[in-house]
Parts: sequence; structure tokens; C-alpha cells
Amino acid sequence: MIVNRASISAIFVNLKTTFNNAFDAAESSWQKVAMRVPSTGKLNDYAWLSTFPKMRKWVGEKVIKSLAAFHYTITNDDWEATVEVDRNDIEDDTLGIYKPQAEMAGFSAKQLPDEIVSDLIIGAFVNPCYDGQFYCDTDHPVGNESTGVASVSNKGVVVLSCSTLALAQASIGVARTAMKKFKNDDGQPLNIRPNLLVVPPALEDVAMVLKNNERLEDGKQNPYKGTFEVEVNSRLTSDTAWFLLDTTKPIKPFIYQERKAPTFVEVTDPQSEDVFKRKKFLFGAEARAAGGYGFWQLCWGSTGLGA
Repeated sequence: MIVNRASISAIFVNLKTTFNNAFDAAESSWQKVAMRVPSTGKLNDYAWLSTFPKMRKWVGEKVIKSLAAFHYTITNDDWEATVEVDRNDIEDDTLGIYKPQAEMAGFSAKQLPDEIVSDLIIGAFVNPCYDGQFYCDTDHPVGNESTGVASVSNKGVVVLSCSTLALAQASIGVARTAMKKFKNDDGQPLNIRPNLLVVPPALEDVAMVLKNNERLEDGKQNPYKGTFEVEVNSRLTSDTAWFLLDTTKPIKPFIYQERKAPTFVEVTDPQSEDVFKRKKFLFGAEARAAGGYGFWQLCWGSTGLGA
């Protein structure tokens, strides 16, 4: 093949089409647990997370909720996936090897939010959220001068179990009860509705028994049947950790912050430095994005280590 601007343009139009088709076809599930927050700069400030909005009876003057002295910012990261196209492959008309690479670049670009959100879940026990505590922790401060400040936990260590009614109650039951009892700083119930259980593949069978079976393994009636959905996340690195979430609210447990959506990029100028010095044209994907934590009250996590 003759290498000129026209032939190169046609090649990269095809690669872009392949990339876009793979991007559109790839599955993505991060929307179940995270909300997309647009970003217009280097970072976003989430100080507003310090107040869980809730209507109250208007008597006298309005009660103005000021932002607490928490500082929670999420800085966007740069992301890329780049593929080299050797000029010799164009001249020799052996471009078939680049089609699967364009497909994988498109697939990877679509999966970026899933990767970011999964990393948030993995780090829930060691990464801080807006109040300075770990997202899943035993001592989140809740209250004010009027109600008093108490430490509230959204973290456990219990093993997820469907073996007996007692063990099921001690795991999924404790998590559901704790979440439903969460209150705001004024002492008002938050009406948390735990509806999604996120587990690694190792806990899929246990989670599905709790979700679907009429009876537990000890023959006792299963009180949790149909009370939640199950999301099996193969990216989770712990075989024992599990998370119960409330995804029914406008604000989700996790944040996917997007500055620039994944975009196909290319270097196709025959006079570019890469082509002149190395015989390499380039294509791939670029994005700017980051992840963070929403209200900790929307999540209850257990390490599953039993201690």
C-alpha cells in the first residue's frame, strides 16, 4: 500500500469505527452503585456531603444548614491506552493485527468507570470519605451540639452466611438493621433502604441463597428472600468482604467524576516526530476522571474475616 495522507486517513477512520463499535458494545455496570458527576476543572469539592438533606417542619425562621468543616476534594486523573501502528505494516498491507487492538482499546475505555468504582469498593476499609474517617469505619461522628455527637459504625467483620438462621441474622440481618437505624445530625431517621448486596465471586452462591431460597441450609425460613438484589463484582480482590448498599437515593454510595469522557485519539501526520524517527503512527483512547465516596450512610461493609 502506498503511504500517503489519504491512505492513512482511511486506515484510521476504520480503526476509529472499530474502537467506537467495541466501546458501544461493551457492558458496564458501575451505574448501579455510583453517580456520574461532571467536572469542569482539575478537581471537585464535595464539602456539601457533610449535610444529608432532609425536609423538616417549617416553624418560625428557616434553619440554615451550614457546611461542616470537612474538606473533601476529588482530583481528576489522566487515563490512556495507546497502540503503535508500524509504517511497514501499512506499506505491507498487514493491518489486520490492529483490529483486535482497536477493539480492546474501545472495550477498556468503556470499562474505565467500572475499574475506578471497583477500586473504591476495594479500598472502602482504608480510604477516607468526606468526614475524614474510612468510608466503612466504626466511628463516624454523627450529631451536633444539641443532640450530642456519637460514633456510628457502618463496618463489620462477620462472615456472610446462609448456613443457619442465627448466622444469617448475624451477617446480612445486622447490616440491614444498622443501616435502617442511621440518623442525620439532627437525630432524624434517614429512611435508608438497603437493596443491593455486592459480593466477590467466592460469595456468589451464599448471596444467591440469601436472595432466592425459601429456606436456609438449616431448614429455617429465610426472612431475607427477595429483600435485595445481588451484584457479583469479579474485580473485588477479597474473597470474604461484602457490602450492602442503598442505591435508591438520587445520590449513590460512590462517585464517578468525569472531566473528559474516553475519546479516540490519533497521531497520523506522516511528518510527525514519531513517524520520522521511529516509523510509528499512534492511536488509542484518552480520558480524565476519578472516583470518590458519597454518603457513608448508604453503605455497610464487612471484611468477612471474623475478627
